Amino acid sequence: MSKYIEMKKEVQRIAVKSYNQGLVAGTSGNVSLYNSEEQVMAITATNLDYGVMTPEDVVIMSLDGNQFEGELKPSSEWLMHAEVYKQKPEVKAVIHTHSPRATSFAVVHERIPLVLVEMLPFIGGDIPLAKFALPATVELGLSAVEALKDRNACLLENHGVLAVGTTLEQAYLRAVYVEDAATIYHFARQVGHPKLVPHDAEETLKVRYNLK
Repeated sequence: MSKYIEMKKEVQRIAVKSYNQGLVAGTSGNVSLYNSEEQVMAITATNLDYGVMTPEDVVIMSLDGNQFEGELKPSSEWLMHAEVYKQKPEVKAVIHTHSPRATSFAVVHERIPLVLVEMLPFIGGDIPLAKFALPATVELGLSAVEALKDRNACLLENHGVLAVGTTLEQAYLRAVYVEDAATIYHFARQVGHPKLVPHDAEETLKVRYNLK
């Protein structure tokens, strides 16, 4: 049995959970977990149906692209995941989704402003945009890293959502909150003009949640 079986199980569990939650469709999206001591990344395989995915299908590889375990190829976005881990050592888990409402804002190149107080503890504030970069490139990872300054999630222009955390469960929950915020903001725009969380309340909450 693989020495990384627990990492593989967690990646597979969260990948299937994100599919069942509607954060991804088909074979889109990808999930990874990084072990900084072993310097290995467990990541979902490319073009694999979530309905048949098993822990054994999860690829074990280095951040430089050396594949240690797995018969399938890693996600085509492994370079993006690797760059996040390289540039943000506090991050141990990454989830990339195509959740519909959040991605709709990424398509029109609009950030999601701070309209909910819950966005502060879960995301760190508003949901910024990462500038467009071609998929499956280091440049996409660098763009995401830039947008993730002081944030736990961002939108990828014309692409989707990226959420990070110290655990996969945390990254997953943040991805869920991105879609929730996008949905509420979308509905609010249908019925009126959304109002932002007041600035003084934002500053107070940042102190409360240790965001400064």
